[in-house]
Amino acid sequence: MPRFEELDVWKKAARLSADLYKSMAELKDFGFRDQITRAGLSIPSNIAEGYERATDKEIANFLNYAKGSAGELRTQIYIGMDIGYIEHETGKCWLIQAEEISKMLHGLIKSVRSRTS
Repeated sequence: MPRFEELDVWKKAARLSADLYKSMAELKDFGFRDQITRAGLSIPSNIAEGYERATDKEIANFLNYAKGSAGELRTQIYIGMDIGYIEHETGKCWLIQAEEISKMLHGLIKSVRSRTS
């Protein structure tokens, strides 16, 4: 089994999280900033935590948490765009990345679950 650092989905999620932190650093709405950066950070963190667990069932659970966080992040991006905190071009790019991460996680979850069947 690969290390989490070798997973393309973890790499993409970690990059997106870093981008969110950099872009939101100056935002004065601390509640929104903290929520969106936490959702972004939760994705690669849950992937990593899952891959450090002992069983495929645990791995799949944490990958599901990561996928849920990707949905939460997309929601916050949409809202951030609507209220003017996130430029539309930046938001569209982040939405595409978050959707891609979600699809990758879906495939990885299916793969892990098939090992336990």
